[in-house]
Parts: sequence; C-alpha cells; structure tokens
Amino acid sequence: MELKHFEYFVAVAEERSFTRAAARLHVVQSGVSAVIKQLERELGAELLERSSKRVALTDAGEALLPRARGALDAAQAARDAVGEVRGGLRGTLRIGTLNSVAEIDVPAVLGSFHRSHPEVVLRLTVSPYGSLGLVERLIDGSLDLAIASLPGRPPAGIRVRQLLRRRLELVLPAGHRLAGDQEVRIADLADELFVDFPAGYGNRIVLDRAFAAAGFDRRVGVEVIDITSAASYVREGLGISILPRFAVRDETGLILKEVSDVELEWPLGVAVSALRAPSAAARALVALISETAA
Repeated sequence: MELKHFEYFVAVAEERSFTRAAARLHVVQSGVSAVIKQLERELGAELLERSSKRVALTDAGEALLPRARGALDAAQAARDAVGEVRGGLRGTLRIGTLNSVAEIDVPAVLGSFHRSHPEVVLRLTVSPYGSLGLVERLIDGSLDLAIASLPGRPPAGIRVRQLLRRRLELVLPAGHRLAGDQEVRIADLADELFVDFPAGYGNRIVLDRAFAAAGFDRRVGVEVIDITSAASYVREGLGISILPRFAVRDETGLILKEVSDVELEWPLGVAVSALRAPSAAARALVALISETAA
C-alpha cells in the first residue's frame, strides 16, 4: 500500500466522482480507476459504490477515509518538517470560509500569503452551510482551517482563535412601529417576521439562543447567505433583522437600534481541528489572518 493509493482514494471520496478526482489529481480517469481497484484488491473489500450517476462510499470506505486522511496528514507533516529546515513551506492548504467575510479581505490575505510562500498550494472552499458546515469539514479532515463564526464554546474537536467581535443591532424599515421607541427589548420582537441566515450560520446561532433564553420563538420569512444583502430585504419591508453595523452599508430607509436587555455579539475567528496538529503552512496562515484582523 502506497500513499498514492490513499491520495487517489481521498480525492474520489471527496469529489464523489472519478472524473473530478482525475482533474484534481491531473491524471487520466482510467489511472484513478486502476489505483482504486489495486487498493480494493489489497484490502479485500469494496470501498466505493459506482453507478452511472454517482459514486458513494461503502461501509469499508467510510471506515478507511479518516485513516487515509490521517496517513496523508502525517506524510505532509514530515515534508513540512524537512521544508522548514530547508527554509521554505510546501504542501497544500485546504481553507474554508463563509460566503461573505466583510471584516477580513480574504483575497488580499491569501495573496500576501502566496507571495511569501509560493510553494504552498491554496484551495479555497466557500461553505453554503455556514460555520457549522465548515466545522464538519474540519472534523472529518477535508479542511485544514476555516474562517468561521462560532459563538460560545467551540464544538468538540475544534480549536478557535477569536479574531474580532461586533455588536449586533436591530435593523428596522423606516416607518416600523418600533422605529420611534426610545428603548426596544427582546420581548418587543416576539411577533415580528425576520430576515435571517440559515441554521448553522453564526448570526442565526446567536439570535436563536437569545430568543430561546428569553422564552420566545421567532419567525424567519427570508433566509440569506450573504450578510451584506440582508439590509436590502429589510428596506423592502420583508422583515426586520439583527445585524452587525458593517453589514448595513446604506442606512437610507432604515433605522438602527440596540436591543437593550440582551447582549448580542457576532464573533469571527479562525478554526482548526483539535484532533490533529496543524501543518507549518496552516500555522503560518493562521498567524497572518490574526495579524491582519488585529
């Protein structure tokens, strides 16, 4: 059994396609199929269920996947150690981020990192499932680090370096019944329709916890995945929202207020797995992101 067997297997498992795996590995598809068959023969078990429409992991494949990733991580760690001695970082970094991270210029950070460490290949993934979707990929080993919003205690198996916190403010359309009130409390919002984010996003987690603690349910009428677009839906009368101020680029037609009786903060951090040591390249990128945020 060789590392190449694991590399090809992990590529097919993550891409769920022999064609996409071959493109990712820069080899022909028949070569990928041949390596997977060799691995299955050596292990004496079928690892992948193949059909004309999809590729899925068998039970044996599910059991092998984290161990195959672990073997590749260990090999990469060995390369990193030698690379540090030789004076340069190498390898591949798999980075997760949210659909919109307005407070950090992700392209600029990655550009700076690339200029300093050109031998490190950067693979960026934008999660449509919010911060909890990124956490799942950190735990299963398909990401090395992620820029995410994880309020409260980090999930098991994850370490988070908090970068910043922003106060969340109530965003109302002009003319709303609460627009003229001097003080707005969380109970005043119990019957409102909200513009919010899907479950798993940091903003949604903060608000769901706050309303649950206050004993109120919330109704969400519009779900958005781009934090900078939420205020536009509020302006059009589709609901109210609770957002960090940077997400409200144009206050025309909007009223911003604090919710007086509850602490609402949106955190942003960089997360890594606590189950395996980050590579030298991952540590360098985490340090750069932290420096940039500071």
